[in-house]
Amino acid sequence: MSPLANAERALLVTIELERRFVRGALWPIEDEANELRELATSAGCRVASEVSVRRHEPVSATFLGKGKLEELAKTAATEQAHVAILNQELSPAQQRNIEEAVGIKTIDRTQLILDIFAQRAKSQEGKVQVELAQLRYLLPRLVGQGVALSRLGGGIGTRGPGEQKLEVDRRRIRQRISRLTDELKKMASRRDATRQRRKEVGLPVVALVGYTNAGKSTLLNRLTKAGTVVENRLFTTLDPLARRLRFASGQWIVVTDTVGFLHRLPHHLVEAFKATLEEAQDAELLLHVLDVNDPLVMEHAEAVREVLQTLALTEKPMVTVLNKIDRVEHPHVLARLETELLPAVPVSALKGEGIDELLATIQRMLKLPAGSSA
Repeated sequence: MSPLANAERALLVTIELERRFVRGALWPIEDEANELRELATSAGCRVASEVSVRRHEPVSATFLGKGKLEELAKTAATEQAHVAILNQELSPAQQRNIEEAVGIKTIDRTQLILDIFAQRAKSQEGKVQVELAQLRYLLPRLVGQGVALSRLGGGIGTRGPGEQKLEVDRRRIRQRISRLTDELKKMASRRDATRQRRKEVGLPVVALVGYTNAGKSTLLNRLTKAGTVVENRLFTTLDPLARRLRFASGQWIVVTDTVGFLHRLPHHLVEAFKATLEEAQDAELLLHVLDVNDPLVMEHAEAVREVLQTLALTEKPMVTVLNKIDRVEHPHVLARLETELLPAVPVSALKGEGIDELLATIQRMLKLPAGSSA
């Protein structure tokens, strides 16, 4: 169900709107453009051209004005772009109208993120969550899309006699959504049983949360020797991981990794991955991992806080892990972050710096016997 073919040439359109039209913190348009470029590259696109647009408010039918759409159409033709990617969420009608005006396939930020999720999901649960989110996104967009439902996989059903294709497509998708929802409930029940067993044996759970590409998987590897794949790209780890960590005192804990958060992560995507994020909900302690070298580190911290607020997790005990200190060029920046984000522990998950202090902090926060990890 991926809307993007490998190495498609993309026309990136970054739109800046007034604050009242945007959920979450307002970023400078240059930073929005940088993140859109990184998302597109992570999805496997080649950037053909980039256009920035500032608008007072969106046009209801096309989001953009007529003149800007004509400019995009010319740019797409000149640069031989295959797909236009906009950094805003579009209504089904807006998406169709822009596509018609520009003359090439058009996707919004949500569909781009879903495409990356689809590429990264490896576990059965991850794949089910992604497909469910894709189908819910697709359902209101069926008109005029020529959707090939054969790509959705088996078990969808066949066309009923005398029914129009659009209604059949909708019925098939609803049936598939129902099946996937049931599957996810069964998987959630198994997860509940696992978490209950941890509680019965007294295994505290520590959950890693943070902005995508902040270094959570590297930290999980450093703490537990998990062997998680680590790459310098967005959403490398989509599926949740749970690994045991043993302290020298003999006490075991469970460390879990979760899907990376993102600026303006669409609300329904948070809903889709709630089953995965339940690991964080059941944790006794959260480790909020931040890349201290990112120019938008405080904005990333706020984006994570917003998602945690959505999940009702802001009251849970949390330690900020200031990661990648091996690459810090300005020590005063690190010192400021330590002061502003208490309690905070500077570490380099890659080099191992600060890990002993982090372990001691975890033990103190969980009220465990003192001692290093074994």
